[in-house]
Amino acid sequence: MEITIENLRILLGWCTLINAGMFAVWSLAFVFAHDLMFKVHTRWFKISEERFDEIHYTMMGYYKLAVILFNLVPYLVLRLVQFN
Repeated sequence: MEITIENLRILLGWCTLINAGMFAVWSLAFVFAHDLMFKVHTRWFKISEERFDEIHYTMMGYYKLAVILFNLVPYLVLRLVQFN
């Protein structure tokens, strides 16, 4: 497969969708299986529930920012270039 702008745009679109799906699964698991996740993590690490929540919210923010900056924005730029 040749790397063209069109193929790169398609790849970035799929990457965005897959990463958004992973973020959705993580968010839903955090909301609906919070106690189970906390119990599993406290077997490995001695952290408070407040610190556990802080770590997850921080990492969710970083993950979302990375997906936007490295997947969604380049995809949108390539879509805009396609129309010019």
